[in-house]
Amino acid sequence: MAKYATSPPNIAGMPPGVPYIIGNEGAERFSFYGMRTILIGFMTQFMLNRSGILEGMPANEAFMDTSAGIHFGQKWVLALGLVLIAVGAGGIKPCVSANVGDQFGESNKHLLSKVFGWFYFSINFGSSFSIWLCPVLLRSPNWGPRYAFGLPGVLMFIATVIFWLGRKKMVHVPPGGLGFLRDLASKEGRSILLRIWAIYVFTMIFWALWDQSSGGEWTIQCQKMDLYCGWIPWVSMHFSPFSVSAGFGITFLPEQVNVVNGIFILAMIPMFNYWLYPAISKIFPLTPLRKIGIGLFLTALSFVMIWWIQLQIDHGGSPSVNWQLIAYIILSAGEVMVSITGLEFSYTQAPNRMKSLLMSMWLLSVALGNQIPSVISFLIPKLKSIGMNLEGANYFRFFTLLMLATRQQTRPFAGATAR
Repeated sequence: MAKYATSPPNIAGMPPGVPYIIGNEGAERFSFYGMRTILIGFMTQFMLNRSGILEGMPANEAFMDTSAGIHFGQKWVLALGLVLIAVGAGGIKPCVSANVGDQFGESNKHLLSKVFGWFYFSINFGSSFSIWLCPVLLRSPNWGPRYAFGLPGVLMFIATVIFWLGRKKMVHVPPGGLGFLRDLASKEGRSILLRIWAIYVFTMIFWALWDQSSGGEWTIQCQKMDLYCGWIPWVSMHFSPFSVSAGFGITFLPEQVNVVNGIFILAMIPMFNYWLYPAISKIFPLTPLRKIGIGLFLTALSFVMIWWIQLQIDHGGSPSVNWQLIAYIILSAGEVMVSITGLEFSYTQAPNRMKSLLMSMWLLSVALGNQIPSVISFLIPKLKSIGMNLEGANYFRFFTLLMLATRQQTRPFAGATAR
């Protein structure tokens, strides 16, 4: 039986296992987001009943089933598939993030910020391609659902092969066993969890706002905007999945606008890591918590733009999608500073036997944050009955002020450094 390295090599550069982890993550995220992008469309418009007759599910039922995996009845096979995806993704995500950090030792730990940046780059690289391509396959008369879902399956197989090929290059940290439970119950372990969740409470609000940009309230806003964009001349008529107008401008569909988030992230990660962060650090030390604080402020600023757009719509206007693209630029900058830094911070703060646990808690904070807009939307009628109107522009004003208040509360943490 082959033996694997259990501790990082004493080198100054990138560990040899990192390219395999990043390649695996890009392919796996292509698979996950490709499947997720087309799932509700497939369930509502392409599903067949037992007799082979087209019988799509109601949109609200499909959305609820995608989120919670319930109410399928006869559609138990689809339910089983979603459960397997949830279990698989839940097992992969916290462990793969910790696996990235486990490749580094004292000699090259200064590269952690950069590698988590490239790790996040691979996530957005894979997801951007799949968000574009899989819907095209789904609705193409020459391809259809079997190829649209088959392609993510192929990419998951490729992800597995890439991971297998790198198995002898990676550091394999042994399982913690009972030592994990001792660390968790210790005074230090409890202190770390308390300190981490003090930060996660703030980042949960970030995810509450970010979730609205990913097929949520921002997409609904797009339905009442002028979706022609004429300032992207580098888009080829043959490459673009959008409606291309004269002069190579783009007329988006409402559901397509959020694709730019991943594109902006891809451009910003190397720019921030290799230029912006070093430049700011020359003026004042840019600690992880300061990065998160700046990112929270940028997120609030993006919602100021969305708030202003909604005010124009509420007064009968049809503002240009260009304004929302600017909001996406600001939001993407905030995402780079909050999300990537949060991954790095979660890893560096955890004892060796608790790293995957803290990564899973980071993901839990994301999930909890994503539920906040749903709860607020559910409460809007009840809030209105007591004089608190959160409809239209007021909705975005509420979240703008919530994020600004959250950012203000992070000030006491800003100068702190990682453990």
